[in-house]
Amino acid sequence: MVISRKGCMLVLSSPSGAGKTTIARELLAQDDGLVMSISTTTRAKRPNEVEGRDYYFVDEATFSDMTAKDEFLECAEVFGNFYGTPQAPVREALDHGQDVLFDIDWQGTQQLTKMAREDIVSIFILPPSLEELENRLRKRAQDSDDVIAKRMAKATREISHWKSYDYVIINRDLEESLAKVNVILQAERLKRRRRVGLADFIDQL
Repeated sequence: MVISRKGCMLVLSSPSGAGKTTIARELLAQDDGLVMSISTTTRAKRPNEVEGRDYYFVDEATFSDMTAKDEFLECAEVFGNFYGTPQAPVREALDHGQDVLFDIDWQGTQQLTKMAREDIVSIFILPPSLEELENRLRKRAQDSDDVIAKRMAKATREISHWKSYDYVIINRDLEESLAKVNVILQAERLKRRRRVGLADFIDQL
């Protein structure tokens, strides 16, 4: 008797600079059973981006039609462009035992949770302190002082939603935080409700 597994949606959220994207990149590099969710967007494709790898690029009319047909697990408007997570490829991956990684904010997480609570494993990544968060943003040398100030103001609002997540990790050390996320993922994969065929196996014992 073969016991297969239904995949889960692994959601990582954090304020900008807390380490979420780095953790996500390392997870994907280490775990063949994990794939990144690919969003649909109305923004223009950049020169180094590939259709179906980075995003699915559509016009606003197509995006609006997809929204009307409830084809997105979550969607949002960001700086005048629309982004959404199409349901079909995610559902297909889960049914084949593949876990899908989401790098989204608390609002997207809320939408996902409403659509598929049983499939969600949500983790909020916190910085050790706001001072350290600002230091990390400055070390990246990507933003002006004004942009950093806006990111810090936004960080406080984002952190206020930590209670809505299943797990919370304080990212003091990248390797330690990555190990914790891996432990969470392995435990969630063993959850009874995700083990397809387990009941039949037990009936045969």
